[in-house]
Order: sequence, then structure tokens, then C-alpha cells
Amino acid sequence: MEPQQIRIARPVTSLSQSCEMYCYGLGLKKIAEFIDHAGFNGCMLGMEDVSWHLEFTQCDFHPIKPSPTPDDLLVLYFPDKECWGVICQCMDDAGFIRVKSFNPYWDSKGVTFADKDGYRVVIQNMHWGSL
Repeated sequence: MEPQQIRIARPVTSLSQSCEMYCYGLGLKKIAEFIDHAGFNGCMLGMEDVSWHLEFTQCDFHPIKPSPTPDDLLVLYFPDKECWGVICQCMDDAGFIRVKSFNPYWDSKGVTFADKDGYRVVIQNMHWGSL
């Protein structure tokens, strides 16, 4: 049995800034949000016709400092070279910082970006099936 949907949830230091960066950089849309749900605020970002989304949260009562490692990655595959280049430029324009990947595999056909909390996103220029 496989999951029908996947949610990747991450605590962030600035909910509005993280949502803005990921929407602009990856072309995501805010699909849901909540305020003061047991002390938590959050938003979910996704796209139509995909079975995954990102959730960013903040807790005013018990703030959590994000602590990703250099090898905690969100990897997105864009096999079309032109589309891949556009997405990479959007990531730059959104405020993500290009970083050298901890695992050099990701640098061979992709670019690794870090957000303001240190979470990393790899924009890979290949199709998943060509691994």
C-alpha cells in the first residue's frame, strides 16, 4: 500500500518569509493555512495535480530553532534544461543562496540552494527515471 499524499513539515523562523520564498522560487501556491491551532501557526504550499505539499509552522509558545543538516534535502527534478534554468533563476530571485552540496552527486546535474533557515533544496536537471 502506498500513501496517497505526502506532506513535508518544517518549523521555520519566519512563516511569511518562508512562504514567500518557496512560492516565488518554486512556483508553489498557498493551499491552506491555520492560525493559533494549539499555539501553532502554519501554511501549506503546493501545486495542482501533485500529491505532495510543504507545511511550514511556527509556535509562539515554544519556538523551535530549525536545525537541518547539510544533507537534509528536498530534491525536485526538472528534466527540461530551459525549465530547469528558469526555476534556478527564480530560486536566486526569491532569495535562496546557492551552496555547494554536501554530497557531490547533486552538483553534477543540479544546483543546491539554501533558504534563510538552512533548509536545502536541490533543483536537479534530469528525469527521475534516469538515475
